[in-house]
Amino acid sequence: MKMIVANSLLLVALGSAQAMAQDKMTAPDNTGANAMSANSSMSSSVADGQSNLSSDLKITQRIRKSVMADKSLSTYAHNVKIVSVNGAVTLNGVVKSAHEKSVIQAKARAVAGKANVTNDLTIAPNS
Repeated sequence: MKMIVANSLLLVALGSAQAMAQDKMTAPDNTGANAMSANSSMSSSVADGQSNLSSDLKITQRIRKSVMADKSLSTYAHNVKIVSVNGAVTLNGVVKSAHEKSVIQAKARAVAGKANVTNDLTIAPNS
């Protein structure tokens, strides 16, 4: 009986270790895209470029809430940068597909207006 319990615990431990290793191999990594954004000459492409005007903060907040509420979007999509400056919105970051890119753009346009959204989102390779 002790041998069965010991073997069962060993199998559980090995399974957990394998699952953790697999998660590490497939973990999303936007480091390269984030570095490019941070080194961009366009201040509106990084979060530091976000205006502190109440109207801009409200625009960004409304778009972010809409994106986060959409559970069909990937973690990549939920983590895109949304920067509003004087009513103009810039979307930056990496998404999993062209569909996610267009969904996020539509959400931003619904809040800020079609002419006020710049979509600089890129699609992750191997998507």
